[in-house]
Amino acid sequence: MVNKVEKLKINYKTLEEFKKFKEYGHQELSMLEDLEANIVENDSDSPFYGLYFGDKLVARMSLYQVKKQFDRYFEPPQDYLELWKLEVLPNYQGKGYGKALVEFAKSYGLPIKTNPRVKSQDFWDKMGFTPVHYDVERDRGENPLVWYPAGVTEQVQ
Repeated sequence: MVNKVEKLKINYKTLEEFKKFKEYGHQELSMLEDLEANIVENDSDSPFYGLYFGDKLVARMSLYQVKKQFDRYFEPPQDYLELWKLEVLPNYQGKGYGKALVEFAKSYGLPIKTNPRVKSQDFWDKMGFTPVHYDVERDRGENPLVWYPAGVTEQVQ
């Protein structure tokens, strides 16, 4: 059974937990730099969310809200979420942790954009994400995937 998604505190304990992911994960997924830049105090507004197994952080992601005026993906233009750096420790993969994080993001009811890492396409397909029509200027070498809530479609460039 997967526990409830928690907003992670910006503190040195979380920094130590993130170091465990860097050992197993890919360099581009490292959120250490993001966290270090945001360590001010324990109750700062954190973009980091995670799932614990007991007292061990086993899955994490960053979730940022992008304002409507910067929307170049969705029709009608609106606020949307960017989901970054979703990672589940190897021994906990395939047990619903990644799905729980994505379902948590979907619960906001806003469209979601993400940039999948290598070999993760099947996961994102299962989560209902689809590729956007590639736009060189907008996407700058990334291959974004999006999730559309009811009533939202892809913005035509």
